[in-house]
Amino acid sequence: MKTLMTTDPTTPATEGDHGLRDAVSRKGSFVQTFKAVAWSFLGIRRSDGYAQDVSRLNPLHVIAAGILAAAAFVAGVWWLVNWIVASGVAQT
Repeated sequence: MKTLMTTDPTTPATEGDHGLRDAVSRKGSFVQTFKAVAWSFLGIRRSDGYAQDVSRLNPLHVIAAGILAAAAFVAGVWWLVNWIVASGVAQT
């Protein structure tokens, strides 16, 4: 049975622990991470590009970039709706 994480530092690491530690220690740049997240938002990433991203990027960076990109998207939609309503175009 493989364990993904151990909470006790005195417990020897299992195979799953090394995989998680290796993934978190990847040195992919934050710019590469944002590019990968942007491609994911558009939904047009090729499978070989996805495989490269999985092998190079730090999963914590991907999560942070995804949250920031989602927040920027929501803020952009909110701004656009307010701008359209304020311009008077949306009045009935």
